[in-house]
Parts: sequence; structure tokens; C-alpha cells
Amino acid sequence: MPHGAVAFAGVVPSAGVSSAAVPSAAIGAQAPSDPTVEGLIAGVRGLRVSSGGAGLIDQLRGLEELKAAIGAAQARVAVAFDLAQRREQAEAGIPVADQGQGVAAQVALARGESPSRGGRLLGLAKALVTEMPRTLAALDAGRLNEWRATLVVRETACLNAADRCAVDEELAADTGTFTGAGDRAVVAAARAAAYRRDPRSVTQRASHAAGERCVSLRPAPDTMARLTALLPVAEGVAAFAALSAHADTLRAGGDDRSRGQIMADTLVERTTGTPGGVSGVEIQVVMTDRTLLQGDSEPARLAGYGIVPGGWARELIAKGGMGGKARNPGSAASGREPAREPAAVGAEDPGSKTPAPSAQEPGAGEQDFRVWLRRLYTAPGAGDLVGMDSRARLFPSGLRRFIQARDDTCRTPYCDAPIRHHDHVVAWHAGGTTSLGNAAGLCEACNHTKENRGWKTIPRPGPRHTIEYRTPTGRTYHSTAPPPPGSPVAGLLMRATKLVRT
Repeated sequence: MPHGAVAFAGVVPSAGVSSAAVPSAAIGAQAPSDPTVEGLIAGVRGLRVSSGGAGLIDQLRGLEELKAAIGAAQARVAVAFDLAQRREQAEAGIPVADQGQGVAAQVALARGESPSRGGRLLGLAKALVTEMPRTLAALDAGRLNEWRATLVVRETACLNAADRCAVDEELAADTGTFTGAGDRAVVAAARAAAYRRDPRSVTQRASHAAGERCVSLRPAPDTMARLTALLPVAEGVAAFAALSAHADTLRAGGDDRSRGQIMADTLVERTTGTPGGVSGVEIQVVMTDRTLLQGDSEPARLAGYGIVPGGWARELIAKGGMGGKARNPGSAASGREPAREPAAVGAEDPGSKTPAPSAQEPGAGEQDFRVWLRRLYTAPGAGDLVGMDSRARLFPSGLRRFIQARDDTCRTPYCDAPIRHHDHVVAWHAGGTTSLGNAAGLCEACNHTKENRGWKTIPRPGPRHTIEYRTPTGRTYHSTAPPPPGSPVAGLLMRATKLVRT
């Protein structure tokens, strides 16, 4: 067999061969002693689907075991990479406390994950390889998948290395302890074993967990969003009970909304203090002038959410109760004549002057919105944003608004976190200018990561604003600003990202 090839004879039955002859462990069984990753990929891509029901199930099971084995291999590779990077950083004279910075970000880029997810994956790998060898063996053998191995590691995170190893021995996942167990059963077993080993640490972890309370917002399909609150259990139960009781009261009084609808509406109203929920905040909707004024079907983009239907965006801006007429100031932030004018930002802007009088005063229960329009100028053909109207006197404020509208989310590849820092691509201390071409919107973590040794970011020419990321290992990644609504880019990709091996 040629070097690098991977035999899949056990899962590729030829015509006339019974599918029952395909064992679930056959994948890789006839592989060469030193297969390459490229050969493994080629072998999987060349897999022919079985013709019989039993054979198909065997293939599914075998591929699942292969995925688990790959997860174990990725853990070992990630730990080896971390050690190699730390050695290089130590040789470069970096203090011990600072060694390892940027490793998780490189793992994330290599795996096509967000930086925060990369950090969790690296932590999982370290725990499995250095402290929980039997759980790693179970993952390698396909007795656990990567997610359930993550659950075991997560529930033992409060233990020291010795106790964690002891729990790993007690659970003995590689012997089939978790065969047939679901996520809850795995969590319960790991949690109980951790508590038996060190009840004090587990109790302290629970008491400290209240410090991690937070609220997060994630997009959901069909212009919906998931507002999630992580709360201490007593407070969470109390909040849910209050919403539930209020919903039951209104339903008993004849309210025709569903119980869930009432609870959701009440949560918004009690949080914002306004029926309907929007008050004193700016909502940025980026849409073409054709969508806004001519009923065009081009989708719009809602800052912090993503792509929304054009009709929904028009309804948001033009619905009854919006108390202000749209105004369109005339000065351009860039000082350049627009190539064309396809986009507008609709927003409630509480910091602005009083808007023009409304043609119709809002009625009871309606919201008094103030709606403003800012023109966004794009270059012909490429669709790159080149300027924006601004009423602000201070240029930095207008520039920040422009970056926010252009980049939408953090510009690091695979990172969808909200923009927290408006950053120089080439650092100011390295001669970078405060200009649109040298600006990028980043989350806080990614901004700190790019300042580590060996990282470099460079603006690159392209159809739209493009940044080149160079990692300490010499890998190169490119991040292109998402296309604004109405641009000629197919599919309206939120971020065009590609890996270039050098």
C-alpha cells in the first residue's frame, strides 16, 4: 500500500458482499503503521457508503469511533504544541508567568473555532493528557465522545491533580463504565466521584459560582434572540416563579396571549421599564436605500444579531409609534464623494438633538422612537465601505461608528464576539496611523492576543477591507470585512476567511 494511504476495506463492501461482514471497528484496522493526516483525510473522503441497512449502521458506528479517536489525537497534538511553544518562549527569555500566551488562539485558528472555544479545547487536552489518562483512553477507544469527555473534565475541574487522577481511576471510563449513559448520567457520576474525593473543594466551587453570574445574548432563527441569564439557583427559581405567577394571573383575567408569550413580554417590560422593551438605547439597522424606500427584498443587518429580512427591518423602522421623522445630515466622515449610496443606518439615538416633529403622535402603549439615518458610502463593484455621514464634532467618535458598521463583530477569523476595542491593525507605537484602513473592531481577548510575541497583523489590499494575521508558527490567515447589504458579494457572507499555508 502506498505511504500515506488508509485502507477502508472493512467498511467498503464490494458488490455481492454481505453488509453484515462490516465490523464497527474496521475503520483504520488495515491502516499502515505510520499514516499521515492527509492520507487519513483522503481515505475518509473516499469512503463508499454501504448498500445495506446493517452495513450503514456499522459505518455510522465506526465513523463515530473514528471521530472520538481523532479527538484524542487532537488532545495529544495540542498538548505537544503547547509544550513546544513554551520551550520556544522560554528560549526567547519570556518570563515563566507569560509563557503559553497565544497558544489557545493558535489552536482555535487551526481548528476553525472562536478564541474562547480554543481556550476550552486546550484546557480539555491538558487535563486529559496529564491528569486523566483513562478518560483519554476511553475517548481514544470510542467509549466516550469528545463532548462527554469534556463533561467529565468539567465536573472535576475543582480538584487538584492527585484527586483528579484518583477520580479518573474510580470512573475507569476505558472499561465501559459509561456505556449507554447519557450526558446527565455522565455528569452525575463525575460529580459524585469528585464530591467523595474532596467535598470541601466541590462546596467551595459551588459558593464561588455565584461570582460567574452573567447575562448573554445569542442570535436565534427568524429574527429572534436568546437572552440567557446565569444566576444562583435560588434567584433563578424566584425570577421564573414571579414571571410564571404573573402570567397565570393575566391568563385567568382573559389575556389571549400564551403563557410563554406573557412571561417573555413581562421580562422585557420589567427589565427595560417600557412596554415593548426598547428605551434609551441605539439600535443600528444597516440596509440599502432601495430596501428602506422602495420595498426591495435585499436583506438588512441588525448590529449584534446578523442578517434580517428587509421587510422586517422596514417594519421595525416604520411601524406605528415611532415618534420621529428620519433625518439625513449631509456631511461625510471620509470627506470623499460617494461612489454610490446604497446603505443606511436606522437607529434610535438618545444622545442626539431633538428629532423633527412627528406627523402623528404615538398613542397609548406605543413607543416613542427617534429615528435617524446615516448614509454609508460603498465603492462600485467591490462593495467596500468608504465613508459614512456623521453629526459628531469629534472625529474619533465618527470613526468608531464607522468601524462598528463596517466590521459588525470581532475581525479575528472565527470569532463572532461583540466589538469591544477599536484597534490599530498596525500598532500606533509601530508607526500605524489612525485611519480607516488601519482600523479594526476586535473583542477584548483578541486585541490582547495580537500583542503577544510572534503575532503580526497587516492591512492588505482586497475588494473589501482585509487584514492578514501571522501567527508565531508562520501560518497566515486573512479576515475580510463582511459585505454590507446590497453589495454584489454572493451569499452575503458574514465573514470571508481563508487559511494560507506558508
